[in-house]
Amino acid sequence: MSTDRATSRQEGRKAGIKAYASISAVVLLALVAWWFEPAWLYGWLKVLHIVAVISWMVGLFYLPRLFVYHADADATGEPAATFVIMEQRLVKVIMNPAMMVSWVVGLWLAWSGFAFLGVWLWIKIAAVIGLTVFHVFLSRAARRFAAGQNTMTARQWRMANEVPTVLMIVVVIMVVIKPFA
Repeated sequence: MSTDRATSRQEGRKAGIKAYASISAVVLLALVAWWFEPAWLYGWLKVLHIVAVISWMVGLFYLPRLFVYHADADATGEPAATFVIMEQRLVKVIMNPAMMVSWVVGLWLAWSGFAFLGVWLWIKIAAVIGLTVFHVFLSRAARRFAAGQNTMTARQWRMANEVPTVLMIVVVIMVVIKPFA
């Protein structure tokens, strides 16, 4: 293993530790706030939820785009190795934590704000489940790329890139318009 790659992995671990520590601190503060239930809690949890969802969606849009370039790269070349590092960091440091925070805070908001009532909310949750399934699909694809076992073409990855867009549109319509309310 080269020194550059070892340094890169070490930097990746440090970034991951910082990300998880930050998320843990935010979750801990959220739990303390939830325990005391101040009037400002709901608004701040909405902010946290929106920021987490934006971060998660960025990853869901960007990772398939990386796969497009990675699928076209020579599997034994330096660009492919760089793509593997980028993909793994995106999944571990941004996408996974953002998805977890989105789910935890989102479920709390759904319970405290709407008691899980409303067809629109259940359609939104179904679309978020779809995003989660796509997230798992992408995470597994990143592992396959790292193992040199990608089976999809760049064109197929371009088409897969539309899945989170369609699901995001459904979520936004359900949240803003609240049809079937």
